[in-house]
Amino acid sequence: MGLLDKLSLWLGIRKKEVNVLCLGLDNSGKTTIINHLKPTNTQAQDVVPTIGFNIEKFKTSTLSFTVFDMSGQTRYRNLWEHYYKESQAIIFVVDSGDKLRMVVAKEELDTLLNHQDIRSRRMPVLFFANKIDLRDAMSSVKVSQLLCLESIKDKPWHICASDAVKGEGLQEGVEWLQEQITQSYQSNEEVNT
Repeated sequence: MGLLDKLSLWLGIRKKEVNVLCLGLDNSGKTTIINHLKPTNTQAQDVVPTIGFNIEKFKTSTLSFTVFDMSGQTRYRNLWEHYYKESQAIIFVVDSGDKLRMVVAKEELDTLLNHQDIRSRRMPVLFFANKIDLRDAMSSVKVSQLLCLESIKDKPWHICASDAVKGEGLQEGVEWLQEQITQSYQSNEEVNT
């Protein structure tokens, strides 16, 4: 990175670009979350189920996110692994009102975390326990227990209760993710200098 690149990043003229995978079972609210994070003038009025994947962009104060919103339908989950190598972080969305499919979500999470392109990387994972507005929704603590998140020792992770439709809990999660990615970049720059 040249002096002008460092100066423009420091002044906030140019933001670091990061690729993030947004994963989870179908109907968990992934697309609604990503839609809510985009600038208001680019948000879709109607959100429809994702077929294959969508690529969306949004910015924070220091980062420019390119999010690969991957379909969670069974027949498309095998596409996820084709995007692991190029990603710097993962957002994993869980429908906290869907107790029946929590086991399937855990299986998919375990498969993801044990994949050769993910396993050895210290990649931050942000979990959204989405749909907290539902009457029978589980708390983020209960979702964390069912997914056995405390067993994740080699990656920073964080779980937020969220209501994607209203945008509740999303900012907290994105701020955590931004902090983790920024720390990772700073650590890499210190190693390279």
